[in-house]
Amino acid sequence: MTAIRLLLVDDDPLVRAGLSFMMGGADDIEIVGEAADGGEVEALVDRTRPDVVLMDIRMPTVDGLTATERLRARAEAPQVVVLTTFHADDQVLRALRAGAAGFVLKDTPPTEILAAVRRVAAGDPVLSPTVTRQLMRHAAGSALDARRSAARTRIAALNDREREVAVAVGQGSSNAEIAAALFMSVATVKTHVSRILAKLDLNNRVQIALLTYDAGLLEEDGH
Repeated sequence: MTAIRLLLVDDDPLVRAGLSFMMGGADDIEIVGEAADGGEVEALVDRTRPDVVLMDIRMPTVDGLTATERLRARAEAPQVVVLTTFHADDQVLRALRAGAAGFVLKDTPPTEILAAVRRVAAGDPVLSPTVTRQLMRHAAGSALDARRSAARTRIAALNDREREVAVAVGQGSSNAEIAAALFMSVATVKTHVSRILAKLDLNNRVQIALLTYDAGLLEEDGH
């Protein structure tokens, strides 16, 4: 099995040391580099080719949000997991909209951080249904009407089946759960998700979830 190549980005050397010790002990994870600021990330990514970047949000020169936006705008970008002390925060939402695959809290148990890195490397988002709902509620604000109109216009590009899958993704369901609920194979679900991403020009499932929320589809389905 090929090890997951992981880049650690945090301005606190103690946090980096703790993460490196914790992650480096896993047989399937290889720490390929560390950075103390977001401004170092692109050069390190070019040099080390990580699969996943564990990115702190708050750093003194170039913050993790800007670094995430820059990374995800590149071709063949690594997946980004945002590391934060906040449960629900506008900055987390900005990171997710920029293409981060999810976030973990700094006080998350080590086994869960390891699981998060593995999930993201496998192409799954790191957002439980509970956290997803929390973020969705936090996303509501003064610009909701404008977002809803724009989101519904984009969602209209999907056919009925793709829309059902998109809503299920927005509810935090896994591919297996979607397959069972919609009576299709997991492979078919993956195909639908890929088509949704392509049609809507999105990076990952988290962005599908945010778009379905913006469009009001989760409310329509009783969530």
